[in-house]
Amino acid sequence: MTFVWPQMLWLLLLAPVLIGIYIWLLSRRRKHALRYASVGLVREAIGRRQRFRRHVPPLLFLIALLATIFAIARPNAVVTLPSDQRTTILAIDVSLSMRANDIKPSRLEAAQTAAKAFVQEQPADVLVGIVSFAGTASVVQPPTHNRDDLIAAIDRFELQRHTAIGSGIIVSLATLFPDEGIDLESLLFGAMGPRAQPLGKSIERSTEPAKKPFKAVPPGSNGSAAIILLTDGRRTTGPDSLDAARLAADHGVRIYAVGFGMPGGGTADMDGYSMYMAFDEETLKSIAEITKGEYFHAASATELAKIYQQLNARYVLEKKETEVGALAVAAAAILLLAAGTLSLLWYSRLA
Repeated sequence: MTFVWPQMLWLLLLAPVLIGIYIWLLSRRRKHALRYASVGLVREAIGRRQRFRRHVPPLLFLIALLATIFAIARPNAVVTLPSDQRTTILAIDVSLSMRANDIKPSRLEAAQTAAKAFVQEQPADVLVGIVSFAGTASVVQPPTHNRDDLIAAIDRFELQRHTAIGSGIIVSLATLFPDEGIDLESLLFGAMGPRAQPLGKSIERSTEPAKKPFKAVPPGSNGSAAIILLTDGRRTTGPDSLDAARLAADHGVRIYAVGFGMPGGGTADMDGYSMYMAFDEETLKSIAEITKGEYFHAASATELAKIYQQLNARYVLEKKETEVGALAVAAAAILLLAAGTLSLLWYSRLA
């Protein structure tokens, strides 16, 4: 536990001073008791329980005061709280290699089953979007709370040629930040894209308002968005995967990369043919490292399901350093109320 204002803890030295004052006041009351013929008779009349009970309200008051001083020092503690991440994009590889059946019933069906379980277990207030990528990337389902739409989108996956991991990341970012005007054409296709700009300036476009300059933030600092990237291959086309990861890092978005299949390479049966396939594990690890995310490896459908369960728990609950002074203030208020109530009930006074 840490404190924002640790110097305020010196006020705890008031505790022994107050205890000394209380003992002094008790000694004064004992002098008045000497007026009786026998102090023993007074003690017997009061009773042992009564003698102990009279110290309870002052003790509660003292503890409340210490809790208040503790709160003034503004304590911070690492606690488990509901995650702030409220939009998650599932970017899933739909290249032809996902048709391989080395993972039963097939890589694609195993990935779909795990993704649907992940979606169903998300809290109701979390938005989830689906992006699929192969030779390029597309938004299969914009972020939504409707779990039925998400599951239907996962079922609509269509396999295509090539693997553009960078495209999957960039389209996921554009989905997370639709108002930032991320230029998908230039990022995905470069200056010579399908609709490359002419050298001359259009009169109509000259009237468009200038875009607000983008200001990069520290990697992993965005607490309201995350990307889960699942692939079983290596980049064969599209923008550089690490450049796309740096763009995500500039937006503060963490990427949790999941390598599905055989990182060292191996053969898999696909449509009756034996094919050698492997994914680029080092690149996936670098993507996670650049964005302050995490890398996972799943070699089977069971392992993939476990990874999605881990990610689900990570999004629902996460550990973070939080100021807990309010708890101390609440405890102090309850103790003061209890001290006052007991004093009124037992002695018909507050002191």
